[in-house]
Amino acid sequence: MSTNFESIRNIAVVGHSGEGKTTLVEAMLMAAGTIDRMGKVTDGTTVSDYDDLEKAKKMSIYTSVSNLIWKNVKINLLDLPGYYDFEGERNEGLRAAGGALLVIGANGVIPIGAESIIESCLKLGKPLIIFINGMDKENADYLGTVQALRAKYAGKLAPIQIPIMEGGKMQGVINALQERAYLFKDGGPQEIPVPENMKDQVEEMKASLMETAAENDEVLLDKYFETGDLTREETIQGIRMGIASVSTIPVMAGSALTNRGVINLLNEIVTYMPLARERLNTMVSDASGQMYSLHTEANAPFAAQVFKTVIDPFSGKLSYLKSFRGVLKSGSTVWNPNTETEERIGQIYVLRGKKMEAVDELKAGDIGAVNKLNNTNTGDTLCDPSDKVKFTSIYFPKPTLFMSVAAEKKGEEDKVFAGLAKLKEEDYTFSIEKNAETGEMVIGGQGDVQLEILAKKVKARYGVDMKLSAPKIAYRETIRGKAEAEGKHKKQSGGHGQYGHVKIRFSPCEEEFIFEEEVVGGAVPKNYFPAVEKGLRESMAEGPLAGYPVTGLKAVLYDGSYHDVDSNELSFKMAASIAFKEGLKNARPVLLEPIYSLKIAIPADYLGDVMGDINKRRGRIMGTDTEGDRSIITAEVPLAEIKEYTMELRSLTRGSGKFVSEFLGYEDVPPMLVDKIVAAAKADA
Repeated sequence: MSTNFESIRNIAVVGHSGEGKTTLVEAMLMAAGTIDRMGKVTDGTTVSDYDDLEKAKKMSIYTSVSNLIWKNVKINLLDLPGYYDFEGERNEGLRAAGGALLVIGANGVIPIGAESIIESCLKLGKPLIIFINGMDKENADYLGTVQALRAKYAGKLAPIQIPIMEGGKMQGVINALQERAYLFKDGGPQEIPVPENMKDQVEEMKASLMETAAENDEVLLDKYFETGDLTREETIQGIRMGIASVSTIPVMAGSALTNRGVINLLNEIVTYMPLARERLNTMVSDASGQMYSLHTEANAPFAAQVFKTVIDPFSGKLSYLKSFRGVLKSGSTVWNPNTETEERIGQIYVLRGKKMEAVDELKAGDIGAVNKLNNTNTGDTLCDPSDKVKFTSIYFPKPTLFMSVAAEKKGEEDKVFAGLAKLKEEDYTFSIEKNAETGEMVIGGQGDVQLEILAKKVKARYGVDMKLSAPKIAYRETIRGKAEAEGKHKKQSGGHGQYGHVKIRFSPCEEEFIFEEEVVGGAVPKNYFPAVEKGLRESMAEGPLAGYPVTGLKAVLYDGSYHDVDSNELSFKMAASIAFKEGLKNARPVLLEPIYSLKIAIPADYLGDVMGDINKRRGRIMGTDTEGDRSIITAEVPLAEIKEYTMELRSLTRGSGKFVSEFLGYEDVPPMLVDKIVAAAKADA
């Protein structure tokens, strides 16, 4: 089938890990005849979860793309990872999708992670269908789940199906708009008359849908007020308009595992979800920097965005594209405005999991991939050189969990970091850099699962083991008192000896280090002052308590002596070091710890719990605010108390809390903790 933008739906399948997204994609491919048997996540045989790591973890890690044809419509399905650590993958997939299909369990509550996904779709203007999965399970609670959603998203929900239940399990479905009932049979849905005992429910739902439809269009609203009625076609039109503007969220139900309700779902995606050309909020800037909304047109200069990059050690680089305008042909030359380079297009592919089908062109509205682009990365635009545009960038969250990373075997460090550098081309949500203070290589990510997966990727792709451990905290030392100290370095070993003698006054200051001299009468010649300062600066690398760097120190050289023959710069440098060690011991040395500012966004229900937890972590609440239905806490907390805060905040807020952190400064470590930190530092030395 030759597809064009009139007959394409791009649907991101979203939901928390374990809700059945990948199984639903498998069922949809099966229902469409794209595959002849359903694979299982537990067996590692699904189309979407094809990577060895996904099979081992039995969960989606990457965004995968599949396609099917249903009623002469091409549906591209983007199966997005549901676990928190892979938010970057989710953001990539949502950029390419024109709408989203949220999969949730029929448990009578809004499941973990679903709220943040719904909020993302609402914020992005992404049309959304909710599929209540698991209706084959004992105690499946469709009505309770719908009621929980209604309570949270009042006025937006539009259930368009009523499950036919028997023995606690879903046996069929009624489409309230079509007023048709179906029983699930092995050969597909079998139409039956609407059961008598459910006709009142159908009429009630019809009236509700009619009212929802009227609220989405002024013309329909006027007619509804005048007549109190809308035709079926008008109701569908109004619901469809509401879905496109994300003011209406239709709800359906079924079982992905037993392939029940899936055909109905495909029908409703074709009926209600926007066409690729109806996509909203696709903002680009032109060559002069002016922003405008780009429309999907077939006969217009080509424009696409790379939404995902895959690096294969053997086959090279593969770039996933969403074409927004025009046609991309093999052999053509396109412009990348992000890197200001031209790219030659080689082979174009459409995707079905790991299978790639070679095609000659990619039309407006479609999703595909091209290989071996030299200067193109995730988020970049590819466009016709005669009509240069640039898409807005894809948002990637900053790392919140940091670990020390090293090679398992000595001498393989370069291989580890080369592998991670390659993976950075795929994943913009982790960082790798050297901590200048501790000397460790530190990797930052979204959580422990992501970092574990990165370690396994390095092993699988590049054959080298890397180990993760808790990173060292960059403590510092300073003084709170004043002290004077004398340092004398004297060495005689025949011939010229060594002699340096200084008296130095130490005191605290606001700056990192201040050196002054008050020497009178030439007790220490001026040409040795730089050597004294250098000796002090080098000594500041190790403080008297635990060997951490010293800061906030003022040193005044006020006296000393020298020898005409034996004195030299090295001698005075050594003398300064001796004075430093002696002086700081007597100047009330203290340990300093790094303090971070946290901005924590949580649902208001968790405000008390999170504030209490911050207090337990020796934190200070600096203020609270409200943004929409979320509470924002600003706090200052020692780094030692928030090393694994990413996972701990998720646990406290059922996955709905997020935070960003920023280094603030250093403060004194409480006295009761100093001995423990000093002992640990000496043990590591």
